[in-house]
Amino acid sequence: MYEFLDFRVADVMSAPKTVSPDASLGEVERILEQTGFNGLPVVEQDRLVGFVTSLDLLAAFRFHPDAILPPYEQIMRRPVAGVMAREPAVVQPRSPLTRVLEKMVATRNKSFPVVDPHGDRLVGVIAREDVMRALRRADSGERPGEPERE
Repeated sequence: MYEFLDFRVADVMSAPKTVSPDASLGEVERILEQTGFNGLPVVEQDRLVGFVTSLDLLAAFRFHPDAILPPYEQIMRRPVAGVMAREPAVVQPRSPLTRVLEKMVATRNKSFPVVDPHGDRLVGVIAREDVMRALRRADSGERPGEPERE
């Protein structure tokens, strides 16, 4: 299990599926449903400008005194820019997975965008499932860079 100490974000992160700030909430919902992801990086000109989660979609439907029953179709046409987190918690490719695991537990986030060392260009996404897969690999004696055993 000590092999887990050697794993970095870059060893297990996933290629990102992204949306633009003007994507509709309906588009985001379809992508989240199709992929099974919990969140999507919001990118503009290859730069991370936000992160949107399924919880953010739900928040768009909060009841307000002026709209007791929110109009579903109207809300789903809204741009993601209105509900996304504008300064999401991020990690870098060289971050140790031990730190990412701690950050996930502390923040209760299911995933983080992975950005380059300058902190603005998106290079991947790391999710709870990626960390769990690395834990399983380490438990079976695998080290980073070795092909996954089946």
